[in-house]
Amino acid sequence: MKADISTLHKSDILILQRHVNLFACQPLRLVLSLRLRYILRSTLRASRMKKAKLAAKKPATAAKERATRSESVKILISRDRIRRRIREVARQIRKDFADEPLHLVGVLKGAVFFLADLAREIPGEVSFDFIAVSSYGKNTHSSGQVRLTRDLDSSIEGKNVIVVEDILDTGMTLQYLLRIFEQRNPKALRVAVLLDKPSRRLVPVRADYIGFSIPNEFVVGYGLDYAERYRNLLDVGVLTLANAESASAK
Repeated sequence: MKADISTLHKSDILILQRHVNLFACQPLRLVLSLRLRYILRSTLRASRMKKAKLAAKKPATAAKERATRSESVKILISRDRIRRRIREVARQIRKDFADEPLHLVGVLKGAVFFLADLAREIPGEVSFDFIAVSSYGKNTHSSGQVRLTRDLDSSIEGKNVIVVEDILDTGMTLQYLLRIFEQRNPKALRVAVLLDKPSRRLVPVRADYIGFSIPNEFVVGYGLDYAERYRNLLDVGVLTLANAESASAK
């Protein structure tokens, strides 16, 4: 009988009760009546629980939607400026390395778009790989603790390596990566960043190729995210959060 509870409505149970009263003998009628009452109570209880769960979900969903609607992104660097600057950076990289093979190492996830567009603009032999580190999570500022979450697929020994980053902020992440890469004996090691935020620097690291220097604002778009959102925007923009606080630097 339990398997049928979810499919029975109150009206169905009342109809069954009438049939029991009409056709069943007295002892059987009593047993079936008790059973049907149990099923009715169980069905009503399940219905109330379902309604309560739906009611509990609605405020959280509504709050999330309100927060998303009240966030705003103001364009800081347009897609056209990004495209032009990447071409210039690509020309400078190729000039520095003449006809030598280049190996680009993209830092996931933010550098994916920058690496893809940069690689297409560099003539000659270009290969690439990816590495992933974590220091932000869902926050708008770096935790200061960097950990490796995905290593390279191949050796960089003897290669001309260009580390490709979306943004150079405190420098903690880049310092950590350069320390790792230097131990692996590349022929050359350079750094290309789309965005540089020098006012946030905590350690003495620098990029060899810089797309744009920007003020201390939390930026999203073109690979940069806030809680895994906004990466797909074609422009780079300043994110203003729902609580009206200006997000601090990424």
